Amino acid sequence: MQEAAAPSAQTSAAARVKKPQRKAVPRDTGRQRKPNAATDVQRERILAAASTLFAQQGYANTTIAQIAQVLGATKPFVYYYFHDKQELFETLSWAPTVACFSVLDGAGNDGRSAAEQVQQALGDLVRATIAHYPCAFFPYKEPQVYSAKYLAASKRVANRFYDQLCPLLEQARAEGDLQFEDTKITALAACSLPGFLYTWYRPDGRLPPEDLAQLLTGLAMRVLGLQQER
Repeated sequence: MQEAAAPSAQTSAAARVKKPQRKAVPRDTGRQRKPNAATDVQRERILAAASTLFAQQGYANTTIAQIAQVLGATKPFVYYYFHDKQELFETLSWAPTVACFSVLDGAGNDGRSAAEQVQQALGDLVRATIAHYPCAFFPYKEPQVYSAKYLAASKRVANRFYDQLCPLLEQARAEGDLQFEDTKITALAACSLPGFLYTWYRPDGRLPPEDLAQLLTGLAMRVLGLQQER
C-alpha cells in the first residue's frame, strides 16, 4: 500500500490522528457547525451517494448537483453538511486510510513470532482494503484530488504503521523466518500489493473476500522472503 494513503473506535493510536479540520463555520451561513447524533444519518446518506458516484464516474465528473439528485434533495442540503466536494472525497477516504494503517496498533507480545505478527498485519491490511471498497481505492485512483493538509495527515498515519512494521521485519529476519535486504523498501513492496486491487477487484469476483485476502497475504509474505510456511 502506498505510504501516502472505520477503524474500531477503541484505542487505536492511528485513529487518534486527526483528519485536517476546515475553518469554523460562521454562524450566519446556515451550515451545520458541528455534527451530532441527530444529523449523522443525513451525513451518512450523503456520503453513501457520493461514494457510489465517485466510484462510478470519478471525482472530476461528479458534481454536488448529481449527489443531491441521487438523494432527492437540493444542493444547499448537501452544503449544509459538507463544505464542498473535496471534503466529501477526503471524508470518504479517511476511514479506510486509518483502518488499513492501524492494524498494528495495540499489538503486544502475545507469544507469536515476529513473522507471524507480520503475516497477521498484512492479512488485516488486505482485509481492511477490501472491506472499505470502493473508498479505499480513491487514493490510488485520484491522488491529485487531496489537499496538502489531508496528505500530511494521511502520511503521519502511514509512517506510524511503517515505524511499527519495520522493526518486526528486522526481528523476523534475525530469527531466520524472513530473508530480505533493505527493510523499508521491502516493507513498501509487500504492502503495495493491496494498492493494485483498484485496477481489477470487484465485489462479485470469483474469490470470496477471505480467500482473496489469504492469497494476497501469501504473496506479500513471499515478497518478504518467507523461509517457512506458517
